[in-house]
Amino acid sequence: TRLLFGRSALESDSASSTPIDRQTELGTMKRNPNVSSSRRKNRKRHFTAPSSARRMIMSAHLSKELREKHNIRSLPIRKGDEVQVITGSYKEREGKVTSVYRKKFVVHIERLQFEKKDGSSVPIGVHPSNVQITKLSLSKDRQALIDRKVAGYSADAKGKHSGASVDAMNTQD
Repeated sequence: TRLLFGRSALESDSASSTPIDRQTELGTMKRNPNVSSSRRKNRKRHFTAPSSARRMIMSAHLSKELREKHNIRSLPIRKGDEVQVITGSYKEREGKVTSVYRKKFVVHIERLQFEKKDGSSVPIGVHPSNVQITKLSLSKDRQALIDRKVAGYSADAKGKHSGASVDAMNTQD
């Protein structure tokens, strides 16, 4: 094979197509030009996120019972929630959330502590994606949040039509 500027002739054909052509060939074209798919930019935004954004990032799944009761899948974790660790070396340990450490993206759970050599104990941080909420600490504001989420899931709130309303529109014509 003959070399073309450091590449073989076989490689030059595949290298000549633009990145946009490759994306459309693979079907992974971005829809919104304002949202970056760059790993570097996404990591920067994640780790420099303000506390208000970290609250949403630090959401945890609800247990099956709570999911059926409230009709939502996840909620931002909060001090006072009872959780169960579902992955990692502390799997199946349960306890109440004692603190939500947004700066480090971890939650501290009671009875999940590390004994130091001097005898003092240090809480172990667990990422909220590795826990499951088993009992909610409900307040008026949190109940309002759940109600808003459920209202957003319903078809009526989004302006969508049900099968019956579509049939009624078709028979009017």
